Amino acid sequence: MPTVSVRRDLLFAALGRSYTDEEFDELCFEFGLELDEITSEKDIIIKEKGEEKAKGASDVVLYKIDVPANRYDLLCLEGLVRGLQVFKERISVPRYEKIIPAEGEIQRLIITEQTTQIRPHAVAAVLRNITFTKDRYESFIDLQEKLHQNICRRRALVAIGTHDLDTISGPFTFTAKAPSEIKFKPLNQSQEYTASQIMDLYRTDSHLRHYLPLIENKPRFPVIYDSNGVVLSMPPIINGDHTKISLNTRNVFIECTGTDITKAKIVLDIIVTMFSEYCEKPFTVEAAEVVYPNGKTHIYPELAYRKEKVKPELINKKIGISETPSSLAKLLTRMCLKSDVIGNGNHLEIEIPPTRADIIHACDIIEDAAIAYGYNNIQMVIPKTYTIANQLPLNKLSELLRLDLAAAGFTEALTFALCSQEDIADKLGMDISVTNAVRIANPKTLEFQVARTTLLPGLLKTIAANRKMPLPLKLFEISDIVVKDPNTDVGARNYRHLCAIYYNKSPGFEIIHGLLDRIMQLLEVPPNKEKGYTIKATEGSAFFPGRCAEIFAKGQSIGKLGVLHPDVITKFELTMPCSALEINIEPFV
Repeated sequence: MPTVSVRRDLLFAALGRSYTDEEFDELCFEFGLELDEITSEKDIIIKEKGEEKAKGASDVVLYKIDVPANRYDLLCLEGLVRGLQVFKERISVPRYEKIIPAEGEIQRLIITEQTTQIRPHAVAAVLRNITFTKDRYESFIDLQEKLHQNICRRRALVAIGTHDLDTISGPFTFTAKAPSEIKFKPLNQSQEYTASQIMDLYRTDSHLRHYLPLIENKPRFPVIYDSNGVVLSMPPIINGDHTKISLNTRNVFIECTGTDITKAKIVLDIIVTMFSEYCEKPFTVEAAEVVYPNGKTHIYPELAYRKEKVKPELINKKIGISETPSSLAKLLTRMCLKSDVIGNGNHLEIEIPPTRADIIHACDIIEDAAIAYGYNNIQMVIPKTYTIANQLPLNKLSELLRLDLAAAGFTEALTFALCSQEDIADKLGMDISVTNAVRIANPKTLEFQVARTTLLPGLLKTIAANRKMPLPLKLFEISDIVVKDPNTDVGARNYRHLCAIYYNKSPGFEIIHGLLDRIMQLLEVPPNKEKGYTIKATEGSAFFPGRCAEIFAKGQSIGKLGVLHPDVITKFELTMPCSALEINIEPFV
């Protein structure tokens, strides 16, 4: 969850009253938030760097508030205060208005074809006649950073640029050029650099170096120019110093470029709705026109309001309350979702504002109604369905076997359910086609290409990583393996396997065989053909010829045991002989 840091005195001034720490903690809980920490800038520095570095730091009290990851409208002081004030019914839900200037006066952002393969989307808007103070300015910058880290996915999906409109002139052009052709003075720098030099300059920057990989290997870098060739920004890396915003800035041009147009529109809507309250005419935003490479145009920001209908009985049923439709409408209005009762009380009509991109489904509306009602106010009742929780028989058997295998001197290991194709096929002397393995469609690494079809490779790799431990090494694992099965709805099936391994200077086949006998004794399976278990000589690609046996129980083959082949041992970077046992324990449930 994102954490928003706000100064206590600023917060209380904006709320119009003071709270004790306990009262504000309670208010946050009622609103669905959490007051995570009460600290100060000085305390933070002491904790991170020591008392020496904290000399001269501010003692102003900071509230650190945990905000749900999808509530982008609460990521700054302005949105937080607005939400709390509406929740406490001190103000009504504001109405955001888009003002479209007369023909010829609207700011235009022209997107060229060169951006298609890099960052094809862009949106823009203008905050006209805005008044900044030091605190408002800092909040404006901080909101952009919070959005970059959250919905923008570290600028990979969207990058925000804000500029002093009075220092530039439209129309603006969003294009892409070779790094050597781009030259400008980056934000807070004293000289001009080419794009290549800028990348080198910020390679050691603790903040900006994380964003360089987004474009550094591209043949062209995205860049935004004004009509005079002044560079506004090189997204997603840095803005130009020429358009830097200051406390004296009156008109702000906002552009959001990215690879996801939906996220870009949400980000633009959040920024303009949060800070339009400081405009000369509060909650108004001047629109901008974006011209696409195909000649089509679109007016942004969209500031789209939409209406949803939900039945009051559905809300009551899902939450477990019995409120009237008018009461539910009032609860939702307190959550900035203006609601009215329609159709003889059969439906609620809820207006979703542009600040609430998190409202996707009726369940999101029901959740807000529950928050406004108060989770602590929902009466606890005994469920109508009477059930008693119980452990799955297979899991219970697994737990019992784990205890006794540990008592037999074996150490339990837990290995990854995913492995490489080489682990379950080549290293065990098999072809991948006969393993019936489930493959991962887009594996991130070679180590996680398929779901394991046997537990043996994981234990062998565990031994390889612990070769310096004193011998013998005796490991076991009871976990699931996965194989393809066209008869299931998901096309695959899990089986619970038990695998044990003995690694020493001698193979120790008798140790593994003895462990099998002990397991069968615990399972109350006698050593006979009819109703018990038997072993029969067989061959296996992973086992030494003549040193492998198949295990039969309950009329079916349940696994194998034997001495591993020297080639298998070598491929797993081991040097000592090894014996292993692997069985399916599901027939014994």
